[in-house]
Amino acid sequence: MSGSGDSGDHVDLTAPEAASEAARQIAELTGRTPIGAVSVAPTDEGWSVEVEVLEDRRIPSSSDVMAIYVVVLDLDGMLLSYRRIRQYTRGQSGKGAEQ
Repeated sequence: MSGSGDSGDHVDLTAPEAASEAARQIAELTGRTPIGAVSVAPTDEGWSVEVEVLEDRRIPSSSDVMAIYVVVLDLDGMLLSYRRIRQYTRGQSGKGAEQ
């Protein structure tokens, strides 16, 4: 199967498509609002995408609870796995900080 895929049987996702699909899947699975993809990397199975999610809106917005989810998709965009790897408040500077 090495054709151009005109029949639509197998069309590999591009990185932007994988990021959009991962955000859509997280919204559907968690009921939370995805902010956007913060990383996209190819894997042997397809794509690994880290999606930033608004978990709990608070006032002021700098105290919103945010999270990063890792979403693994196959080459067709089907969900293989997801998990939350980090939760933090929006106002945290974050990088390297212990929780």
